[in-house]
Amino acid sequence: MTLTAPTGRTQTLAAGFLALGMAATVGTALGFEHLGGFIPCKLCLEQRTPYYIGVPLMLLAFASARLRWPAIVTRGLLLAGGLLMLWGLSLGAYHAGVEWGWWQGPADCGAVAPSAAGSGSLLDQLNAVVPPSCDEAAGRFLGLSFAGWNVVASAVLSAVALRGALKR
Repeated sequence: MTLTAPTGRTQTLAAGFLALGMAATVGTALGFEHLGGFIPCKLCLEQRTPYYIGVPLMLLAFASARLRWPAIVTRGLLLAGGLLMLWGLSLGAYHAGVEWGWWQGPADCGAVAPSAAGSGSLLDQLNAVVPPSCDEAAGRFLGLSFAGWNVVASAVLSAVALRGALKR
């Protein structure tokens, strides 16, 4: 199978699904942060990067498929989306392993005692927010932490992207 095979309905649907799926996944994380009050750790924030890159990339892939650009463009963008989600999967698996104590997390990813600086300006209060330790899951749903669910989402999204890139 080559990337130059004509694009069709599979690629259009894959690109649209991926744009929506990636946006929903990172949007959920942002919702838990801004609406639910969950403060993300360093590794949580790193796991968002493939999505921040992937959403506009998949929107471009969708436009490419709809506008019938050369097949290699659409398929190449889908392939890039699949690789981004494999990167996201590896970041999520690493973070989940840190949470389960299977290996050590980054040395600079840990909780520290907040300063006892009473009241101050709003900027001082914002700077006083201390992210949680990477080795403690903020919560679990059906046995999986946010990092674990990111592994599941990334696996599904990468499979869709790679199938769209390589299927006739």
